[in-house]
Amino acid sequence: MAAHLKLAAFCLLAVASLPLLAVADCDCEAGSEEDHDKAGALRLKIVAIFSILVAGAVGCAIPSLGRRFPALRPDTDLFFAVKAFAAGVILATAFVHILPDAFEKLGSPCLDGPWQKFPFTGLIAMLAAIATLVVDTIATSYFQSAHAKNATAVGDVETSPDHGYGAHGHGHAHGVVKAIASSSMASNADGGAQLVRHRVIAQVLELGIIVHSVIIGMSVGASESPSTIRPLVAALTFHQFFEGIGLGGCIVQAKFHLRSLMTMALFFALTTPVGVVIGIGISSAYDENSPRALIVEGVLNAAAAGILNYMALVDLLAEDFMNPRVQNNGRLQIIINVSLLVGVALMSMLAIWA
Repeated sequence: MAAHLKLAAFCLLAVASLPLLAVADCDCEAGSEEDHDKAGALRLKIVAIFSILVAGAVGCAIPSLGRRFPALRPDTDLFFAVKAFAAGVILATAFVHILPDAFEKLGSPCLDGPWQKFPFTGLIAMLAAIATLVVDTIATSYFQSAHAKNATAVGDVETSPDHGYGAHGHGHAHGVVKAIASSSMASNADGGAQLVRHRVIAQVLELGIIVHSVIIGMSVGASESPSTIRPLVAALTFHQFFEGIGLGGCIVQAKFHLRSLMTMALFFALTTPVGVVIGIGISSAYDENSPRALIVEGVLNAAAAGILNYMALVDLLAEDFMNPRVQNNGRLQIIINVSLLVGVALMSMLAIWA
């Protein structure tokens, strides 16, 4: 877990530093100065920081309330429905919000050469999805192997012969004990493998969310137009809340210790507000139409779209839709499908304003 936090912090710093390269060296499609109001924009940015922070924290905390409210526990129908809704929000975020923006950035007339001759956005998104698959597979395999070795070592100790029972009369009882222990080990191994899988999903999903959250936050912070920021505040608050529910559900299923759970939730809640603060800091030198800014934002958005597409479809939706509990319950299948479509529809509608 400590290694994950160090990697996440490094990714956050790396992503945050890239837009500093975006100096004003291109004037094409320069934004209009008529709607620029620094004081009004700054007030909206401050509102955005606090509203997004609170929405993300509350959304990520809701699944953990299952300890007090049985209806929110991971094995309930409501939990499956809420998680499907959140996965729909993440899926729409990737397909309807991030990917089109990446196409727009990398297809800008400010860029020339190979950028106008090849669809790099689709290539980058595809490679990011494949890279996520590779990381997902390797990490799951590694941690499951380590867990299996530990379980085997513990099992060997627990089932070792008790030299205090040398008489023949205890042979049958000893055999029964070994059989029960073996069955328990197999059950624990299956549960441990599933737990490892949930932990890998939670960590990879959070890393994917970090990339696009920081970029979105910096876009808001760098803007000086109140009419641009105003709809983004509401849209990002809604988005952060339900994305937090999706991530929070994965964290709860991973059964992290309280300290790790709080750290991951806090880190998620802070990413977009930190991006807004960085955007405010670089707003005087940042030009969203400069080639460097377009390339940096376009590449990162395309990569984030590929990561979130994979995570939403494979690790969130497929994981739950193929769950035996769902497969054997027609009513629950209808509920989660409707919930998924509602999440997709609502998040897609926000593209009208943001």
